Amino acid sequence: MHVLEEKASKLNINLQVAHPLDANLLNGLKLALEGEHQYLNAGLAVALCSTWLQRTGHPIINFNQTGPLPEPFIKGLTTASLQGRAQIVPDIESPGNLVFYLDGAHSPESMEACARWFSLCTRDDNHLSNLNYQPQQHMDEGSKKDTAQILLFNCMSVRDPQLLLPRLMRTCASHGVCFQKALFVPNISVYHKVGSQALPTVDPQVDLSWQFGLQRAWESLMQSDKGGEPSNTDQACEEVKDETGMSITSFKNGSVFSSLPSAIKWLRDTAQKDRFVRFQVLVTGSLHLVGDVLRLIKK
Repeated sequence: MHVLEEKASKLNINLQVAHPLDANLLNGLKLALEGEHQYLNAGLAVALCSTWLQRTGHPIINFNQTGPLPEPFIKGLTTASLQGRAQIVPDIESPGNLVFYLDGAHSPESMEACARWFSLCTRDDNHLSNLNYQPQQHMDEGSKKDTAQILLFNCMSVRDPQLLLPRLMRTCASHGVCFQKALFVPNISVYHKVGSQALPTVDPQVDLSWQFGLQRAWESLMQSDKGGEPSNTDQACEEVKDETGMSITSFKNGSVFSSLPSAIKWLRDTAQKDRFVRFQVLVTGSLHLVGDVLRLIKK
């Protein structure tokens, strides 16, 4: 901000700083996009629209008023949709037992915002009743289930997991949320497949060295958080094959899956076996991963 202010001053440009939107301006409604940080984004959107309206000759609207925003603004802010960002999707096969929380955060700052959103959501299941397709119809009404938080993670190799994972884990921990298990998977989508509607065939010989690196970083982080000395040494693991021949390598605090579909299947099987627990799965680290998960769980 200091650099922007300095440059604006030198160039004699008026620098307008957008502030978080006051929720009272929404006339009793709430933002459609989840997360506290969305109020800052909404404030910026309102400021941009105000400037555009003024510069295109539309009637000037005073956005400093204490009353609600104009109706078109409220409609846009309260009905906006952005898949893969702070998105909650109960699984179609076990909507009451398995819920996916998807956010394509892939920077330290966005990872912290994602962790805060996930932590606040999972502390109270009442947020599920706000979803358009009313998944509470599938819930066991009147019964309060235990919950278990699971991380489903991958990030591109240009990202630094040593910056992303600590920010995620510690922000969640500061809100009283601890992951029971972390699952590390390769993405399905690749750059030249972005426009494809079909999921590519999974390669059983896929290189998992990156995912094992993520797992080691996570295990070291968990060990350090519990008061032990961080260690990069190989730990005891168990490798099994599922019925499709895909491998699952399990460690103390996490597992590496050789394919995303096998990880989704494992989650669904686990939810089916333990119906007294609601599994809350945070999918994050990569927009590619989030997109792949959405395509798989909505089939």
